[in-house]
Amino acid sequence: MIRLLIGLGNPGKEYERTRHNVGFMVIDELVKAFRIKRFAEKCLSHVYRAKIGGRELVLAKPQTYMNNSGRAVENLIDEFGLEAREMLVIYDDIDLPLGVMRLRLKGSSGGHRGMESIISVLGTENFPRLRIGVGRPKNKKDVVGYVLSPFSKSEEDTLNRVLKKAKDCLLRSVELSPEESMEFCNRKDI
Repeated sequence: MIRLLIGLGNPGKEYERTRHNVGFMVIDELVKAFRIKRFAEKCLSHVYRAKIGGRELVLAKPQTYMNNSGRAVENLIDEFGLEAREMLVIYDDIDLPLGVMRLRLKGSSGGHRGMESIISVLGTENFPRLRIGVGRPKNKKDVVGYVLSPFSKSEEDTLNRVLKKAKDCLLRSVELSPEESMEFCNRKDI
């Protein structure tokens, strides 16, 4: 059962609409859907609480910067008395085109520094994750510049559709289970 949703990103206005912050954007969509007005600053994160199906759900945006996400995740897991398999992490993936997302039950970091940090700190790859495609840069040597750049105007419509679909995917994953949600979440109908 999923009790914690963690969107990865970087804190600060300069990163708000960048590709690397798509995890934060998905959490923001959920916060709007639940009409949450406030967050607590705890566990090195912005922490939001919601009720779904009569039980509490915690939404979090780590404020440690991407490469140190594991520190915040460890604090969240400890604070709420959870196991890694009870959380679901949402993050950007350059290996998927914009408009594509993949729900997985476990796996490696795929070279994503935020996921590397989480896996290293927790000592396990066995937790669900939702990878949101942001596409690959044309200049393959400038991956950092690319993920820290904002989405273009021409990408906004696709981005908005994928954020809505990610929100629906996560709600389904919490209400049912990630296993029962994979077919819905991994469809290419965005």
